[in-house]
Amino acid sequence: MSTQPAETSHGIKDNDLGVARWKIILASVVGTTIEFYDFYIYATAAVSVFPLIFFPGDDPQIALLASMATFGAAFVARPLGSIIFGHMGDRVGRKATLIGALLTMGIATFIIGLLPTYLQIGLWAPAMLTILRFCQGLGLGGEWSGAALLVTETAKPGKRASAAMWPQLGAPFGFLLANGFFLLLTLAFNYDSAADGADHVFIDWVWRVPFLASIVMVGIGLWVRLSLEETPVFKQAIAKDQRVKAPLKDVFAKNWWQLTLGTFIMYATYVLFYLMTTWVLSYAIGAPETGGLGTAYNDFLVIQLISILFFAAFVPVSGYLADKFGRKPTMLIITGLLIVFGLLFGWWLNADIIVSDDGTLNTTRMVLFMIVGMALMGLTFGPMSAILPELFPTETRYTGSGIAYNVSSILGAALTPFIATWLMGAFDVSYVGYYLAAAAFITLIFLALSPETKYRSLSNLDTDEIQRTRR
Repeated sequence: MSTQPAETSHGIKDNDLGVARWKIILASVVGTTIEFYDFYIYATAAVSVFPLIFFPGDDPQIALLASMATFGAAFVARPLGSIIFGHMGDRVGRKATLIGALLTMGIATFIIGLLPTYLQIGLWAPAMLTILRFCQGLGLGGEWSGAALLVTETAKPGKRASAAMWPQLGAPFGFLLANGFFLLLTLAFNYDSAADGADHVFIDWVWRVPFLASIVMVGIGLWVRLSLEETPVFKQAIAKDQRVKAPLKDVFAKNWWQLTLGTFIMYATYVLFYLMTTWVLSYAIGAPETGGLGTAYNDFLVIQLISILFFAAFVPVSGYLADKFGRKPTMLIITGLLIVFGLLFGWWLNADIIVSDDGTLNTTRMVLFMIVGMALMGLTFGPMSAILPELFPTETRYTGSGIAYNVSSILGAALTPFIATWLMGAFDVSYVGYYLAAAAFITLIFLALSPETKYRSLSNLDTDEIQRTRR
């Protein structure tokens, strides 16, 4: 009987990766956890803190809008980040690029925690905040695709989707850390954003703690990533001289269809995510006279934190299903379930049903809605870090998967809260669900047009093969 160690699908000995595999997993999870942690601490601060200290004025609505404008700067920067770091990732390597993306994102977040306020330096304060938020977006634009490639290009044969689910866990982990941290701080310092003003100790300095604490995760991620080897797939690309001089030019010239597929395959996932996090929070805590449910912020945050556990639990389930049954059939069924879920929004969330006559929220009904939505989020989000990289050849994989992921974020993330809020004002909550169902139907069409990528070899995949199996 042979005692030779088994080879992976990338042509290297599996025991060569065995010792490093836990570092690969940790390096991918830490980066994406920081990504979503940064997003949520900024989102929370942009609503409750930044209008008071960076955009003070007589009109609190204008201050809030100005604060949210800086929040949106990251969405503008993310596609640019995917181009910059994608070029580096396809030319220099996955490891070095991941380190650069992590430092860009992490250092910007840490410095936000040190910024002086408007009362201290005037207009320089919001200007510096916007610049740092833009830098966060640049880092985020390069982080996800690098983390996805790190695990997919070192995965065991037949286990690529299961390996690729690790960076996807960064979304629920980051949410739990960020919102859990803010919840604990608000409770510890007895801060109520609806009642307390700018003279509260939370506004004075406590809000800085979550931003400054992110440097701990950055340090861990940096230590792990510095100790990693380059992925075997990229090493093979170097050995075979497969790198291209201009990955961005090549990916648009040769892989425009894969960019289109990846963008819209991811589209419904982003719409669902921002409906289940950003929009539903505004709907739940909004005043009844404006169409909201009138729930206390801390009470609803607890419901969200419970539901996020189901998000995390179903990410590995979807990875297993995608490996066992294939990416395409798994995602077709999950996306079909998203359509059904969207069509039932009115039944779940209608204020006449979910709020009693005395104004009390039907907590059980809301918890069940959030659990189902977040479980579906885990199912649809889990396989994405396998599907998107598998669409592209090695020489443009970092650039292509990053652009598809981040352009989809603009369509599904930046626009969704606004569209959902408008639909609520013009019609009712059931139309928000119809919007989700429509987005899922669009994704369903592009899934039907996409190839099955489960059996593709990432190391042997070239542009000609993709062109032959394009549909």
